[in-house]
Amino acid sequence: MTFPDGFVWGVATSAYQIEGAVTAGGRGPSTWDTFSATAGKTRSGETGEVACDHYHRYPEDIALMRELGLDSYRFSFAWPRIQPDGRTLSREGLGFYDRLIDTLCDHGIAPMATLYHWDTPQVLEDEGGWLNRDIAARFADYAAVLAEAFADRVAMWVPLNEPAMITLLGYGMGQHAPGQTLLFDALPTAHHQLLAHGLAVRALRAGGANSIGTANNHTPVWAADDRPETLAAAAAYDALHNGLFADPILLGTVPEHLPGLEIPAEDLRIINEPLDFYGVNYYNPTRIGAPSPGNPLPFDLGEIPEHPATLMGSPIVPDGLRELLVQLRKRYGTALPPVYITENGASFAEDLVDGQVHDQPRIDFLTGHLDALSQAIEAGVDVRGYYVWSLLDNFEWAEGYGQPFGLVHVDFATQQRTRKDSFHWLREQLGKRG
Repeated sequence: MTFPDGFVWGVATSAYQIEGAVTAGGRGPSTWDTFSATAGKTRSGETGEVACDHYHRYPEDIALMRELGLDSYRFSFAWPRIQPDGRTLSREGLGFYDRLIDTLCDHGIAPMATLYHWDTPQVLEDEGGWLNRDIAARFADYAAVLAEAFADRVAMWVPLNEPAMITLLGYGMGQHAPGQTLLFDALPTAHHQLLAHGLAVRALRAGGANSIGTANNHTPVWAADDRPETLAAAAAYDALHNGLFADPILLGTVPEHLPGLEIPAEDLRIINEPLDFYGVNYYNPTRIGAPSPGNPLPFDLGEIPEHPATLMGSPIVPDGLRELLVQLRKRYGTALPPVYITENGASFAEDLVDGQVHDQPRIDFLTGHLDALSQAIEAGVDVRGYYVWSLLDNFEWAEGYGQPFGLVHVDFATQQRTRKDSFHWLREQLGKRG
């Protein structure tokens, strides 16, 4: 793999998906504890109560990262482990991440820390969650605590992961925690997450943190046909998925195709704090059609049958990553900081047979996407690093444990880790760097 000197190679995870130990060290309940324990919310009634037991097994998992030859590890703090009620500090919770970060540094792996990956303290959700503007101030206080504790060792910081998914899936469609179905009435949650982002950036910088960015999920939007109503639907979806957070953060503006989103100018100035990098999470493109009768949304989500699909049903389109990155560079120009691919990966049907997992489709997926990434760099996009989603098979939100994304297979009954073929392949590729 030929990438620029200093290019960063990493893997990514999130707290609720791997940590388990949901009551250890005084951790308070999160929205995902509540949501996944509610009948019918996850595919087989599964929860993240144990997950990969990373809370107890992190030394083993970091040893796997070291074996891979990684430069960096992107993880998330569990807000309710640090502040069980969203306000009060848990020294025990802070201590877990102190040990985790020290172990990473001891192994020469630079920590990239995400402050929030969807697990809101349930106490704050009971007060309105992201519908309540006050949560932005609570989040800034939380960011200040983390900066004070870890600014000397964390290399890169991400305040919020994929905030659009909280708005769209958590409050708009009810498919994720907290499970509300507000449709476009969920847009205030975008405003408050954006404000939380800007306030957190300020708090992190004040606390001595270096290299602060974000991690947004982006998708190339393909119009199903060239009819005016279809093009208008595609523009609306693009504004909602791609522009909802990128435009305010990078440009200090609200997307023109989202008239229902109102953000005061003084808030936009906070949201538009300069960033050191921009994280892109890419999984697939999206085909959009004009809304069908009875659809309360201004667009239809279409199929992309001409491409193979992952186990989750997502179309596999490696060139979509190149397309997306070139689009971002064209759209934001000099306002776009250096880019890191903060998530990219796929789930596939696979079995553990005789102590091995032969996941050639994942190797093909990664090979194709890295080739597309190389093309984007050749086209002039300043990309500085790539993080595979994910190190471990884990709790895949509403899909439970049936969507293996990991380079490492996890037997959730025994917690046995098994390196997949993709793990060995990536280790070999990274070894070629010398």
